[in-house]
Amino acid sequence: MTSFTLADVRERTYKSRDAWWTVFLVDPLASRLVVWTANRTNITPNQITFGAGVLGVGAAVSFALADWPWLVLGALLFHLSFVLDCMDGKIARLKNNGSVFGAWVDFVFDRVRFFGCMMALLIGQWAATGQVAYLVLAPVVIFLDLFRYLNGSQVAKTRSAMREKLRAAAEGRAVDGTVDDPESTETAEGRRGEGEDGENGEDRVVFMEEVLRDNPELKAEDVRNGRHPAGARVIDVHQGFSRRFGAYERVRDALLRSRVRPHLFSGIEFEMFVCVVAPLTALLSLVTGLSSLIIPVTVFSCLALAAFEVVIIYKLWLATRDFTRELARLQA
Repeated sequence: MTSFTLADVRERTYKSRDAWWTVFLVDPLASRLVVWTANRTNITPNQITFGAGVLGVGAAVSFALADWPWLVLGALLFHLSFVLDCMDGKIARLKNNGSVFGAWVDFVFDRVRFFGCMMALLIGQWAATGQVAYLVLAPVVIFLDLFRYLNGSQVAKTRSAMREKLRAAAEGRAVDGTVDDPESTETAEGRRGEGEDGENGEDRVVFMEEVLRDNPELKAEDVRNGRHPAGARVIDVHQGFSRRFGAYERVRDALLRSRVRPHLFSGIEFEMFVCVVAPLTALLSLVTGLSSLIIPVTVFSCLALAAFEVVIIYKLWLATRDFTRELARLQA
């Protein structure tokens, strides 16, 4: 019988970069639970997902009851549900027993859990306090959660399209400078069947973000100076952003060494601040006698997520300009 170790879990299931909430507050617990679960039980990833769903329902019910002990319990259950939600993927990668349908279930459950718990929290507080602000916040939170999913997906497609076209240009193929249809890059990928290195292996290109992701010990300046293991031409389509914000690269390099991605307030932090931090402030209100902090924390979460989404869009805009310049240089 295979005996998995903590080192196996870290090597085979940890992402090269992740949200800081996951890195510091989830992975240390989830990885140890994965070792015990994988070595001592035959629990499947889908069964873990079901368990996370049960905890999610418990969190929603607790939030709906609105009193401070229930709010604290709901926050703990929501966090534990997220820990299990991370465990199912780790078990699947560790034991190679995941499924396509299981990945779909995991994704859908994540959205339903957050939506249900968030609505239970805000509606429960409105019913208990009569403050209309809770009802006003609900559609704002829903909109931002949906927007960040749509924006993240489209940004990823656009970046992929730019990379594929730059690779094609480096191989000497004719490409245009439009990226309005990211799906069209599938054709370019198919034509690369002759080999990503081009005909003679000399034109292969890699991208700065890929090199830094796979080699977190490197700095961007090291890569620009050729001190990297990729052995290929490195293209950086984020030069414009780095030039405008000189400290960004230093912060990014430091964060990546701890597996933390620079997007410091992503969807994960958004969910956790709304459904864990906000209800936990009930303890602070109880001790200090101050009014509830659920509204201020939720408003902060909305503003922080919106700010980071704006930065992503601005960074993408600058990247498209770098893409146009780099494409022209390669074609010349």
